[in-house]
Amino acid sequence: MARTFSTNFQNALDSDNIRYFFLIEVDLPSGTDYYTSHSSDITWPTTNGNTYISDGGMFEVEPPKFSSVVDREAYKIVLTDINDSLADEFKTANGIVGNDIHVRVGLLNSNNQPLLADDDIVSIYKGFVDSPSITNSWETKLATIEGSSPMADLDQVNLFMVSRDGMNQKSTTDTSFDEIFGDREITLKWGKV
Repeated sequence: MARTFSTNFQNALDSDNIRYFFLIEVDLPSGTDYYTSHSSDITWPTTNGNTYISDGGMFEVEPPKFSSVVDREAYKIVLTDINDSLADEFKTANGIVGNDIHVRVGLLNSNNQPLLADDDIVSIYKGFVDSPSITNSWETKLATIEGSSPMADLDQVNLFMVSRDGMNQKSTTDTSFDEIFGDREITLKWGKV
């Protein structure tokens, strides 16, 4: 299935000098943070939208590298974390693993103005936080948020704890734990019959 773009987006894409910016949305325990790589804040969608801040410390956006083999390359977002706000979010009881990440890209027109119509912004990644980390060097402190790999679901295992009450929440007709839960005596026979 081919992706279609708006006329403005396609014209900017066809130009000799393509200039782009990212809009990144990350769900954190304290709420959702919005970041942009553009030089000024961007409100999108333009009506009742969210404000993506430009001074939020977006350092790098690293998309997965595509290769001919199936690999687990993931989407990485690197943000500066001078005041430890992201480090504190990573350490909360629930943390941020499994929270939503949404990365969108937009283009600038020939006047270096962002194209902000609803159909001018393209979603390029939507996934979940897989592994956050903090890197501290003498120059700066960086928070890396790694999104789930596009191949992550191939080896996914969904475990859940089971008990009689837990199984009743899944299925009221399941009786597999009724025998285990109560006192029941069985006689085991050993040897050949």
